[in-house]
Amino acid sequence: MSKWKEILTPTVIVAGLGYFVDLFDLTLFGVVRLPSLEALGLTHTEGQLGAGIRLYNLQMLGMMAGGILWGLMADKKGRVKVLFGSIFLYSAGNIANAFVPDLFWYGVCRFLTGVGLAGELGAGVALVAETLPKEKRGLGTTFVAALGMAGAVTAAIVGQRLEWNHAYILGGVLGIGLLFARLRVMESSMFQRAVAKGAKLGSPALLFESNRLWRYLACILMGLPIYFSTGVLMTFAPEIARYLGVEEPVLAGTALLFGTVGLTVGDVFSGLLSQILKSRRKAVFTSLVMGFFAFLAYVANPGWTASEIYFICFCLGFAGGYWAVLITMAAEQFGTNLRGSVASTVPNFVRGSAVLITLSFVTLKEQMQVERAILLVGLACFTIAAFAVFTLRETFGHDLDYLEE
Repeated sequence: MSKWKEILTPTVIVAGLGYFVDLFDLTLFGVVRLPSLEALGLTHTEGQLGAGIRLYNLQMLGMMAGGILWGLMADKKGRVKVLFGSIFLYSAGNIANAFVPDLFWYGVCRFLTGVGLAGELGAGVALVAETLPKEKRGLGTTFVAALGMAGAVTAAIVGQRLEWNHAYILGGVLGIGLLFARLRVMESSMFQRAVAKGAKLGSPALLFESNRLWRYLACILMGLPIYFSTGVLMTFAPEIARYLGVEEPVLAGTALLFGTVGLTVGDVFSGLLSQILKSRRKAVFTSLVMGFFAFLAYVANPGWTASEIYFICFCLGFAGGYWAVLITMAAEQFGTNLRGSVASTVPNFVRGSAVLITLSFVTLKEQMQVERAILLVGLACFTIAAFAVFTLRETFGHDLDYLEE
């Protein structure tokens, strides 16, 4: 019990609740996408797919822009201030989203909400990594990720039971409630020491030196399969299933529910595996192998039933559960004066990679069969990710109290 008391500090719990609200919103869009578009007058399948991808991409672009903004602020002004600013913005964006009159304002709200969402996970993980003992920080970030995935599961359930606009309001209210919990969170002592030393904080020039730049890019690239699975195979499961010849209707909310349950279980599995193996790299590679076979199963048999598609979504989610290990590994690759920037931008650039992934899929499906387009994009994502993992150094148990110079 004392071991878990040491891990489940107020900082870890509040970071986990923040990620709960973060993933609640991200998943909610996928669940209420079709009913919200129908309410705005879009009823044709092709039109819904195109509008849905555009809105999804706007949200992801917002997260990429927000990742840069909040990441620099986390290193210059502190991790805690970022937590307050980001949650206020995405709460306001969610509530406004409930009242949009057309697709233009829907897109504006998705972009602004994406900017707000971008600061949550990175600042939280940086705080957790800097406040827990080095041998146990992986357990702390695993708890954060598992609680976040519970938010995704909650959204998949709630989004199917509430009106789409009521669901967005609920997401905003949850965020506002979290602001009060944040009052108990203290700034990282590592960050305070870096400030006291007069270190160069949050300088992009430090990040773009050749060795650091590749480490940074590799951290992003190893996450590509996660957002290929969630951003394409799960989010657009209803449309893809129809193209693959699945006769039963496949529901986006149910596909995301199974996928996010898999992600939740997979996050815990991957985090514990990295602790048992004492290796972040081995845990990520194991997940990539499992995800690759689940992906092949998705496209190998066009005769799947809806229930079988849902089970495959669970398997894809379980394999994609290395998300917590990925972000922990990214934070551990860099010194205190760059850690906030890296921890904020890496997950959001991974999420933003969904823009390129979905655009690649849309472009290729115009030139070949849908299953071949999915196969090519998926093979590229898994191959690039595996190469990136092999090039990164092992960081399990490394001391993080140092500066990049």
